[in-house]
Amino acid sequence: MGIAAALSEGRVVSIHIAPKGGAPTRSVDSVRAVVGKGLEGDRYFAFSGTFSKKGGPEREVTLIESEAVEAAARDLDLKVDAGAIRRNLVTRGVALNHLVGREFRVGAARLKGIRLGEPCDHMEALSGVPGIRKALVHRGGLRAEILEGGLVRVGDIVVAD
Repeated sequence: MGIAAALSEGRVVSIHIAPKGGAPTRSVDSVRAVVGKGLEGDRYFAFSGTFSKKGGPEREVTLIESEAVEAAARDLDLKVDAGAIRRNLVTRGVALNHLVGREFRVGAARLKGIRLGEPCDHMEALSGVPGIRKALVHRGGLRAEILEGGLVRVGDIVVAD
């Protein structure tokens, strides 16, 4: 299956932002992506995320597949809320690992996949889900840079440029 086929059915199923590092995420229906900053209202947009000092475009937007969250929940035999994983955009029907180094659109925004969003101990501690880090290795999502800003909404299609 090619990239275009992998993305043909992709959609945003939820959006999560946190106002500062360590704060719980909250689910929103839409968010504005801003070039060089991130998502309005999110901790990295305000430069108040736990890893903000590291800087760089890979902190602008994070995505994760809802299928990966569901698989991790099955592996752990636990209920896992997608917002607890601390990724901004939760998608369905998108092979996110295939988007590293590629440009794609989410709603009105154009993004570029920078690298995989491998899970860390900090995420696991904040999630309150023991074992989630190990369960999400190589399926922890994607870190992306915003190339063109715009509104992103739940239900928006994800398509390769």
